[in-house]
This record gives sequence, C-alpha cells and structure tokens, in this order.
Amino acid sequence: MIYTVECSFADPSSEAEWNDFYSLEKLPALISVAGFHTSQRFKALSSGCPVYLAIHTIDGLDVLTGEEYRQKGGGNFARWQLNITDWHRNLYDDIGLAPAVRADELLALCASGPEPLVQMGLTPLAMQAVALEKFPARRWLARLPWRHAQFVENLEGVHLYTPMTDQLTNVRTVSPELEQ
Repeated sequence: MIYTVECSFADPSSEAEWNDFYSLEKLPALISVAGFHTSQRFKALSSGCPVYLAIHTIDGLDVLTGEEYRQKGGGNFARWQLNITDWHRNLYDDIGLAPAVRADELLALCASGPEPLVQMGLTPLAMQAVALEKFPARRWLARLPWRHAQFVENLEGVHLYTPMTDQLTNVRTVSPELEQ
C-alpha cells in the first residue's frame, strides 16, 4: 500500500533544520519499521498543494497503529508540531512498490484523472484511497524527466515534485522490483 504524508512548514527560520531532521533522522527511522518497504521525500515545485510530500510503501494500516511505528517514527514530531501546517495523510491501495524518483526526474501527481499524464506520454499509476483522510479519493502518479517539466507545469490539477532524498528501502524487503 502507498502511504502519503503531505504538509507545509510555517517557520522559515527553522525550516532547514526541520528538513534535515525529517530527511536524515525520520525517514531512516521509518524505513527500519517492520512493514515499511520504501520511503522517499519530495518538495513541490507547483503551487496549490502542500510544500512537502513523503511517499512510503507499507504493508497496511496496521503498520501505522503498531508499537514499533510509534516508537521509531510516528510520534517524534512534538518539537516541530506548531509549525507543521496543511498536514494530510492517506493510505492508497496497492500499486506495488512506490516508484523511485531519481535526481534527474520529477514526480507528477494528479487527482483530476490520468489524461494529462497520458497525454505527456507517461504511464501513470492509479491509486484509490482506502484509509486515513481518503481525500483525494483517487490519484495518479508518474515519473517525469526534468526536461519535460515545462510541458506539465501549467496543466490543471497536475502537481510536480522534486526529490529531496533518494528512495530508501528496508533491508528486510527482498523484491525483484528493488533490483532495478
């Protein structure tokens, strides 16, 4: 299943420190939780959406309610909580592992349908919300080479994200898909 966490951050004076915490401490802690398989963090290039997006591949909702998640990654945001705004969490049905987005690529995310992504020659993955906020109910995502960004940035309902981290994988996850 695909677990997404989106938010913005309201304090520019501590935002770099918060990003370091999230990317260098929180993501590695999360990926060590049993049931987490991949984790990657992004920053929006588009307006009209939360600034930050984390996409994780997990086994299911029970991973997020478990003690290991609470101990390692689910509850250590207290220091930053006052500055986290526009916070949303969703769990989407299984599309396999979340695609790893390389430094020379962008993530395109659309909630209005797959057509804008298909018209770009991309092959979007369709996701249906099944737990947590369940909004938007459907989303499509695709990897996009940076050189094509100008063709997408003005498409209605398509948000572009640049990777802030490489995709992390759980060492316990053994899958042919990870050996690309």
